[in-house]
Amino acid sequence: MSDKIYYKIGEVATRFNVNTSLIRYWEQEFEFIKPKKSAKGTRLFTRKDVDHFEIIHHLVKEKGMTIHGAKDYLKKRKNEESIENLDVINTLKRTKSLLEEVSKLMGSGKD
Repeated sequence: MSDKIYYKIGEVATRFNVNTSLIRYWEQEFEFIKPKKSAKGTRLFTRKDVDHFEIIHHLVKEKGMTIHGAKDYLKKRKNEESIENLDVINTLKRTKSLLEEVSKLMGSGKD
């Protein structure tokens, strides 16, 4: 995902290869996801919201947890700052990706 300030629900859904209805459902189920809404009611998610979706997606879709199980897991881990740690990991992944793109661009000029 590009480094934008806000992402529309379709962009978030595409990022995780899910339907927009699932994004709306997760938004209702997880209180820490609070998108802004435009005057027309369009949901606008921040990078932090997208990072939170990444955590939820990992727990539910990749680890196979239920929504209730993911909520419990996050509630228990909140005191251990694991959400913040995952945010740092996601930032590092984005930085690595950006550096790899720059490296490819720099390397392509060596013919």
